Amino acid sequence: MAQAPRTLQPSASERHFFGAELRRLREQANLSQARLGAKIRFSADLVRRVETADRFPSRQFVEACDRALAAGGALLRLLPLLETKRGLERSTRVASPPVDPVIPPQVAPSGSAEPGDLVRRVPFQPGVLDRVALDWLNADRGPSRPTPGRPDAASRVSEDELASAETALTVFRQLDHTHGAGRVHAQVQRYIEGELNRLLAATPASESIGRRLHTLAAGFFELCGYQAVDTGAHGLAQRRYLRALRLSQAADDRSYGGYLLAVNIGHLALHCNHPEAGLRMAVTAVMGCEEQATPALRAALHAVVARAHARLGHEADSVAHLSVAEKQLAHSRPEDEPEWIQYFTPAYLADELAHCFHDLGRPQQTQQHLGDALTSLSPSHVRRLAIDTALLASSLAAAGRIDEACATGREAVDHAARTASHRCVQRIVDVQVDLDPYRGEPEVREFGDYVRHQLPAAAV
Repeated sequence: MAQAPRTLQPSASERHFFGAELRRLREQANLSQARLGAKIRFSADLVRRVETADRFPSRQFVEACDRALAAGGALLRLLPLLETKRGLERSTRVASPPVDPVIPPQVAPSGSAEPGDLVRRVPFQPGVLDRVALDWLNADRGPSRPTPGRPDAASRVSEDELASAETALTVFRQLDHTHGAGRVHAQVQRYIEGELNRLLAATPASESIGRRLHTLAAGFFELCGYQAVDTGAHGLAQRRYLRALRLSQAADDRSYGGYLLAVNIGHLALHCNHPEAGLRMAVTAVMGCEEQATPALRAALHAVVARAHARLGHEADSVAHLSVAEKQLAHSRPEDEPEWIQYFTPAYLADELAHCFHDLGRPQQTQQHLGDALTSLSPSHVRRLAIDTALLASSLAAAGRIDEACATGREAVDHAARTASHRCVQRIVDVQVDLDPYRGEPEVREFGDYVRHQLPAAAV
């Protein structure tokens, strides 16, 4: 049974007043919190927390709600009051700023000011990306001069130390694929603060080791950025990815820089519902590194361009870039590819194809490519299994195949329950939103009960 909504006192505070107005307009539009969240591309949990005065809404959230609810500016006019109140509360809060932690997905107890909650409030900022992309595109080629370390031999980074750190990154990536960021981020953070920072402060034994060290450090910050996405800290993810991009420039690794710009930063822009910014990042990456890119990297870059076009509804452009990606990947030899792109197999491209066709509203093609992706996925990649299985359930729901959608949704829940991943939780929420038009059906009600029992964080 659903909980009764929290009683608000509009006169108690600006947050209470806004929450009460948002709830009134949502109910007037006959929308559930999950349905409104889907329309504005924010989580149902955030809608709930804003409505219950537990969270200040961001400007982007308010603007999206005002449009989705056809409020005619009624919500936007409350924004100055909210921002003034938020500024006053921040000025009176006495707390040390967090040092870029990778944040676990647990929700802080009511009334606390945990660093994790503060960092999650840092917004994704698409406005800074165009300058970053232009600077990367026009940067002088050639490695940055290494920062001198201590002159004694003991401070030199050796081949063995570097190889050990590269092995650690490989292990951390595998653990992240299997368990999600919630169970691995703290280990990665400790390694960066200890061993990686020690290596970066020392002098490489040779120029080649120096380049490898900067590429390795970029890989660690890329992983941290991906983990930040997996916990819902999108502003932090952006900062991590930009740090990785700078490190790739220090390593003179143009190909890896293009990968970071398109596959990481471009995908993040798409995830945060900024497809135009995502498209610009991916196109810039193609322009800046396609000549020296390997076939798998070219395939990955064009797949992101296709994803952005699909999100924007540009079907012909999306299909054209997917065709380029398929042709490029057919020429790839895994042994000739850099380690960081070897994951981009036909199964992974099938996943990208499925997401494109889902955004284009073509469920039959979505299901076909998801079948290819899921068949080839390693059982250890539990997060990807959860996300793709949930997308398959959503696609079946869109096609009106409700029994199959609910059965597939249960499989997705089982996978998601084995991870600590915000993205998995959100995908299960999306499945329930897609099934909402059929909420009167017994199978859909049973699926909702299953979610509440197996994965309470995703219940709507």
